[in-house]
Amino acid sequence: MARWNRVALIAGLALAASASLSTAALAQKGNLAAQGARVNALMSAGKYSEALPLAQAMVASLEKSDNGRELAAALNNLGQVHAGQGRDDLAEPLYKRAIALMEKSLGLDTPLVAAELTNLAALYQRQGRFAEAEPLFKRALAVREKSLSREHPDVGQALNNLATLYVKQEHFADAEPLFQRALAIYQKAAGPEHPAVATVLNNIGQVDRDLNRDADAEAPIKRSLAIREKVLGPEHPDVARSLNNLAGLYQHQQRYAEAEPLYRRALAIRERAFGSDHPDVAISTSNFAYFLQMSGRTADALPLAEKTLANNRAQLRVVLPILFSARQQHLLPDDKALDEALAAIQRGTQSSAASAVNKLAVRLAAGSDRLAELVRKDQDLAAESDALDKAIIAAVSKPSPQRDRAAEQRSRARIAAIASERSGLQKTLAVEFPDYSSLSNPLPLAVKDIQALLSADESMVLYSIVDKQSYVIAITREGVDWKEIPLGADTLAQKVSAFRRGLDVGKAHDASGKAGLFDLALANELYVALLGPVEALTKDKRNLLVVPSAALTALPFHLLVTEKPQAAIPDRLEGYRSAAWLLRRQAVSVLPSVISLKSLRAFARRDQGIKPMTGFGDPVFNPALEEAAEHRAPSGKVAARSIATIAYTDFWRGAGVDRARLAQALPQLPDTADELNAVARDVGATDADIHLGRDASETTLKRAALAQYGIIYFATHGLVAGDIKGLGEPSLALSIPDQPSELDDGLLTASEVAQLKLNAEWVVLSACNTIAGDKPGAEALSGLARSFFYAGARALLVSHWAVDSEAATRLTTSTFELLKNEPKIGRAEALRRAMLAYLDDASSPRNAYPAMWGPFALIGEGEVR
Repeated sequence: MARWNRVALIAGLALAASASLSTAALAQKGNLAAQGARVNALMSAGKYSEALPLAQAMVASLEKSDNGRELAAALNNLGQVHAGQGRDDLAEPLYKRAIALMEKSLGLDTPLVAAELTNLAALYQRQGRFAEAEPLFKRALAVREKSLSREHPDVGQALNNLATLYVKQEHFADAEPLFQRALAIYQKAAGPEHPAVATVLNNIGQVDRDLNRDADAEAPIKRSLAIREKVLGPEHPDVARSLNNLAGLYQHQQRYAEAEPLYRRALAIRERAFGSDHPDVAISTSNFAYFLQMSGRTADALPLAEKTLANNRAQLRVVLPILFSARQQHLLPDDKALDEALAAIQRGTQSSAASAVNKLAVRLAAGSDRLAELVRKDQDLAAESDALDKAIIAAVSKPSPQRDRAAEQRSRARIAAIASERSGLQKTLAVEFPDYSSLSNPLPLAVKDIQALLSADESMVLYSIVDKQSYVIAITREGVDWKEIPLGADTLAQKVSAFRRGLDVGKAHDASGKAGLFDLALANELYVALLGPVEALTKDKRNLLVVPSAALTALPFHLLVTEKPQAAIPDRLEGYRSAAWLLRRQAVSVLPSVISLKSLRAFARRDQGIKPMTGFGDPVFNPALEEAAEHRAPSGKVAARSIATIAYTDFWRGAGVDRARLAQALPQLPDTADELNAVARDVGATDADIHLGRDASETTLKRAALAQYGIIYFATHGLVAGDIKGLGEPSLALSIPDQPSELDDGLLTASEVAQLKLNAEWVVLSACNTIAGDKPGAEALSGLARSFFYAGARALLVSHWAVDSEAATRLTTSTFELLKNEPKIGRAEALRRAMLAYLDDASSPRNAYPAMWGPFALIGEGEVR
């Protein structure tokens, strides 16, 4: 409930940037000053459609005569109008240009730039881009506190804005004192009945509600509503914000009769002010629909949910429960309810890995190498422009002494050059590849589309995780099922975290008793919750395709247990062998999205004459101790392909490397040479294509013609973002050079992977935790996996945790040996059999422990096509 109410609150929390800035800046322009005042008055009244032509005329006039602060202010105003109409896509470039012009004409420390910074930050906040919004809000506050008095209203505005972001991030302890300080400033400067006072009161009341202090929440929200109705009028859009929050409070208190008319009035105000296709209208529609559904009135809620679905503004937490209930109550035909739910899920949960797979599919669909190269160039340029743009915004967020104006200007010039180059490319593609645009933005798949892509022996399960409950949709060629799971996002995240705590290879080596060992009862509990509801449809299919979301991206489904275990934690490690692992029943593949199934199958191709494999392993981390790979012997220690625990940058000493410290952090992996050579024999790769020791370097990799290989194989240490100081993204450790360079510093980062050009059926990442996200706390698959899909991989073998090196060698070589002997079984089944062979090997008790035999997962296409 708290999160639901907060959605409506945050949509327009940030106070509008001070109108007086734009008007003052234009004062000497005569008629333009009057126009500026008129635009701001119309915006304050919520009349954006009337403000738009005036704001556009101001910009057009100033484009001819001014390239400084006046034009910047006019661009900022036009951006606000577009944002008020729900067109953040039009507002964002205007704010960015306004910031650049303001800083160019008035210097980096001008307080006038705070308005533009605030509006851009508020836009990012609306889009959930909190990491980008926070430093902008902080800089806006800093420049105002430096140049204005601590009690200036603009300082109060900046405090309120930063506090709203903290609320969105659920950092309530940080938000409350900022709100209180902002309220004191506004009441002193403008009196107790100013609209700005109403805004802060509304926010304070909502924080009280979020913290379950309902008795404290009602008074400030009611006072906010009274001020807004008196000062702004009963039809002003800001009145709808207070109405919505008061209704949410009453709903939480089960005062339904009082809540309903408030929701209705808030929706009516917004529809009259903005029209039907506006984000604020969609929020009010969703909130009212959710209220009706919670009140048991699905029939009344359904038309409202359908409106948000039609406008592509549906919130999954709202529409899925309504569609699910409508299907149960026969208010909608089964197939219509399912297809609408599927479409909403596909639109609402597009991950970065899924986007990368789709970009690959577009290139494969191009039909010719030349067109595919043009598409890749356009995609690469778009990625470069986005990265440069983010770098500029990061720079703009910093204090002036930390800024590099020349570098920022070079980035802006490069972005302009990219825009010009892409314009030409897209004209060519529009003529020669007319499907480019539609393929780049594919429509969601319906049930019948998915069924046509599945083989007779496959089942797909798709998950959507929302606040208080979740949903699973299971699909086979013959049937479909849709069930509710009574576990929400927070509960599932906690259970997955607890599940993974037992997956430490160290637990299989020590004799520390049961503490921290893998919990079979929890593995069964998750099976019952996640797959039990659709078991009748899926259990007899040999291959299970999983489309996870949120916390489930970090769950190794093959380690779920299908029957209640005799004991949660067996007395001996051997006891894990007899558990009813899902792996014994089915081979599991993971798909980044539903559309990935079509992307990987409908457009898959394999060039003739492609070489079987190239591999990189046994890198040299300490050349002082280097021996020829074939003469290197295992040290007797158990090595995990795990992360370093001290800063990578700490290893460098001037032009050299502190080899002793590096050796401590990255132990050699001599068995990876055996692993690569064994796999090479199985697939028929030549010795020249296997790069070991010093040759397993970034230099060798980046200079190789990688697109000619069907398999790209890495056997080394995996480094996870956030685990090493200074490492901002996941990486693979290759041989450390004597002299680091931009080309080769020994770490192949996810960003560098995305620049590779592959045409690989399979990329094997026989390293640690290669499924991990691109930054700490990020969704799994958003790091190396995403980058390899973008680079051109159709399937990945990745690991869920720090793998035992000996076990990794055994599992991967066994997988490829099985494929050599029975090529038609497919990658997923070969991996399944390899893991089972390890599990069932009774020569050592630890072989039965899941951390040893179960680290790998297959992402992407697991079948033979």
